[in-house]
Formats: sequence, C-alpha cells, structure tokens
Amino acid sequence: VQLQASGGGLVQAGGSLRLSCAASGRTVSNYAMGWFRQAPGKEREFVATISGSGLSSYYANSVKGRGTISRDNDKNTVYLQMNSLRPEDTAVYYCAASPSLSLIAGQYVYWGQGTLVTVSS
Repeated sequence: VQLQASGGGLVQAGGSLRLSCAASGRTVSNYAMGWFRQAPGKEREFVATISGSGLSSYYANSVKGRGTISRDNDKNTVYLQMNSLRPEDTAVYYCAASPSLSLIAGQYVYWGQGTLVTVSS
C-alpha cells in the first residue's frame, strides 16, 4: 500500500484544515487507517484511527472534539478534519495503514511521507 498525505499548510490559531491521505496498491478497505503526528523535538504520537469499514474510530484526548477522521473507500482516501487549531497542533502529520484497528504506531505497516501543519498564534 502506498500512502500520500496532503493538505497541510500554515493556518492561524482557531482555523481549520482537512488532511487527505490517498492510498493505492491494495484494497484499502481491508486496513484500518490512522493519523499520527510528530512535533519538532517530540516523539510521534497517535491522533486518530478509523476501521476499514469506517464504523469505528478513536481519537487522542488532545484532538477529541476538534478532529474528525473519515474515509471514502471508493476513492481510497482517508481524511482528517481538524478544527479550532492550536499552536500545539503544529507537527508533521502522517497517515498509516494497519491490518487491525490500533492506537499504537508499531501496529501500522504502511506509512505516508507526512504533511506539515503549522498553526500560528
């Protein structure tokens, strides 16, 4: 599975962004998809994940209520809508694919290249 993340950019605090992750290669609906992020000088952290069917999703406490993960299996694309962005959301955001729904980065076998989100105060 090849993953291509996009949609990052510079946004003011309080603004919104929608990240996209386009997948190709294998049937993406067979995989749970997740978003992770890594801020400068920090470890990669879980943001959100969604099951292959799209019926189940989980969020990190830091984005709960502000982020929405969704997927369109017909388009082989996963989205992360982020609202009410904060400077602490600044990070490189990565999408990833896992055989099962998981909050743990090590469970994900395919990774995209990342897209940078910068939130200015």
